[in-house]
Amino acid sequence: MKYDSITDVIGDTPLVRIDPEIHGLRNIDLYAKLEMLNPFGSVKDRAAWNMARPHLAAAREQGHTVVELSSGNTAKALAVIAGMHGLPFKSVTNRMKVPEIKDLLLLLGAEIEELPGQAECLDPTNTDDPLTRIHRMLSEPDSAYLHTDQYYNPRNIEAHTTGTGPEIIKDLGGAPDWFVACVGTAGSSTGAARALRAHDPDTRVIGLVAGKSDFVPGIRNIDEVNEVGLFDPTTYDTIEAVTADEAIDGMLTLVRRCGMLAGPTGGAAYFGAVRHLRSVDEELTERKSAVFIVCDRVESYMSYVRNRRPELLNQPPRANSLATLTDAEVSAVGTLTVAEAQAWIAEADPLIVDLRGSFAYNTLHIEGSVNIVDELFDELLHGGLPFGSKQPVLLACPIGEKSVRYAALLARMGHAEVRSLAGGIIAWRDAGAPMVRD
Repeated sequence: MKYDSITDVIGDTPLVRIDPEIHGLRNIDLYAKLEMLNPFGSVKDRAAWNMARPHLAAAREQGHTVVELSSGNTAKALAVIAGMHGLPFKSVTNRMKVPEIKDLLLLLGAEIEELPGQAECLDPTNTDDPLTRIHRMLSEPDSAYLHTDQYYNPRNIEAHTTGTGPEIIKDLGGAPDWFVACVGTAGSSTGAARALRAHDPDTRVIGLVAGKSDFVPGIRNIDEVNEVGLFDPTTYDTIEAVTADEAIDGMLTLVRRCGMLAGPTGGAAYFGAVRHLRSVDEELTERKSAVFIVCDRVESYMSYVRNRRPELLNQPPRANSLATLTDAEVSAVGTLTVAEAQAWIAEADPLIVDLRGSFAYNTLHIEGSVNIVDELFDELLHGGLPFGSKQPVLLACPIGEKSVRYAALLARMGHAEVRSLAGGIIAWRDAGAPMVRD
């Protein structure tokens, strides 16, 4: 096959049947839509090209910079597209969590501006959040940027309404009975679902989100996803959570048993699909079909795997790791409401540790707190207790989910007086509790 441009290769990705001996479903044919075979490596190639394409000529004429609030595959695809058209690209992000992606963006010539928000996801209703302010600035009519705006741009959805969904229908000879997709910006799941249901309204759509205390690349947790402009809960018949361990387990199956070099997002989609379909498989009296999306490749996530499952790479488990916590340990942690925390601060004078990024901390924080970014705090714990075991400590993060896990780990390590702020800094702010700004 001959093409005039690499962008002509975007789309028309294979649909591959998973051997039933692997997934164990007796009455359902399970297919993987291999979006990792797009030319820049992910499902985001479709949206990036569809969002940028109409504006590239004007952006080049006016000397604009392509910019997106992304630290992952959308940024990677846009960096390639911008470079092809002689345009600079800037990634604005609340945290570069995957080192390999950051290195690749730099290799592609991207500028990276890490501007941590007060929460892990853009919240357009929070006018104090740096991410919200820069999002609004980029969207102004006289902006010197081509802002593709993946969180709100309908062309994100359109890329899958006209591409991903119809391709599945064509290859299957009809819409599947189930469509399973992880939810990030919600573009691929929403767009493909619309196309599939237009063909067959009975197609059931399963949306997968990350567990509240887990980070799975490319997937938002249920609190974050409700803040995404393209997210519409009515798109999904059900929304289910997948943990980081489950995502890695699913990834291992795809990589080792299916020959699909899928990343953890694809692993989460496979794991979530099989788990959901097993609950209905035995009751079926006729053959059914299901499709899940493998959104990108494993090579970019080796550090993610190394940190969470080092034994897979023949390395010893990391000491004092969050990944080793049990649900019982997390449930046993003392969590304090804002009012309880204020009373404890007045009584015990604890060390207050704010685990957010430095920009968010400098914007607004609890008076007297110290800022230790969660990645650095994680490294400190591997070396042992960072504080005296009897030192009262109150941990706070954006919404109270990471801090409770770190508190559980400190308690396991022998720290007697550690608490977590329930609801995090967002709850403190919303309660009108005093905060200071640097």
